[in-house]
Amino acid sequence: MSRVNYDEPLFEVKDLCQYFPVGRRHRLKAVDHVSFTIYKGETLGLVGESGCGKSTTGRCMVKLYKPTAGQVLFKGRDVFALNAEEEKRFHKEVQMIFQNPHSSLNPRQTVKDIIGYGMKLHGLCTDANMDEKVVEMLHRVGLNRDHMSRFPHEFSGGQKQRIGIARALAVEPEFVVCDEPISALDVSIQAQVLNMLRELQKEMGLTYLFIAHDLSVVKYISDRIVVMYLGTMVEFAEAEEIYANPLHPYTQVLLSSIPVADPRAVREKKRIVVKGEVPSPIDPPDACRFAERCPHATEACRKSAPPLREVKPGHFVACHAVE
Repeated sequence: MSRVNYDEPLFEVKDLCQYFPVGRRHRLKAVDHVSFTIYKGETLGLVGESGCGKSTTGRCMVKLYKPTAGQVLFKGRDVFALNAEEEKRFHKEVQMIFQNPHSSLNPRQTVKDIIGYGMKLHGLCTDANMDEKVVEMLHRVGLNRDHMSRFPHEFSGGQKQRIGIARALAVEPEFVVCDEPISALDVSIQAQVLNMLRELQKEMGLTYLFIAHDLSVVKYISDRIVVMYLGTMVEFAEAEEIYANPLHPYTQVLLSSIPVADPRAVREKKRIVVKGEVPSPIDPPDACRFAERCPHATEACRKSAPPLREVKPGHFVACHAVE
């Protein structure tokens, strides 16, 4: 039986827009009319190159940004219309693991303070049993009691990220935004952290939004995948379907760029080379934003933005060229 409950939407993002003013007249459209649903127990992957709006989307969901337009619903409630009591409960149930563990931990706090603060704030521990609770959390992420009294600068990058994960999970959340949690780590450590996140999801019944720029990593951990390009959604489907049958030209480019360890496979693999520059996200035209780099672009692509439509059950794509 699937661990994902598709009858129970946890997060609903509806027509989300996040624009930032640039000077007096212009706007940078970081996220432009993005919509998706995340169900209880699943991992939704959000993938795309740097600057496509992935992290901004995640930050809107945890209320680090207030969106320009659209709605973010958590368990059916608009997260930007919560009262004080609901707000506190929301920040317990929804947490975030940040991309850079070197800057996301307070250098003046010990590991005990970093992990224990949230637990104490939400009434999950007292002064008397805080040490016990912190040690329990450290063990879950592969650290031990000796680490509790140390400061962040005394740890490696992988250990710092484990502390960041422990901090996020210490308040017993239901939903976690994982914002490129392995991109700042050595390749040898990345697999360990990914496997740990999967194990913790099973143990704690977590739901993830997993943000990354590497489709192979996202496929490994995700149930469904959203592909973003320059603030918009270009494709959305189950992970296996995206990998086996990519329909949008940009998704095909991402898949062709995945490194292959087998030299023979590298020689046989056809890599798609994209020409041209990424357009500016400042006041982009009402057209396909990939059109100037797409080998299949037509005049229609340069005149109007293709809608995200369902071309087969559960598989959505925004492309004029796809039937």
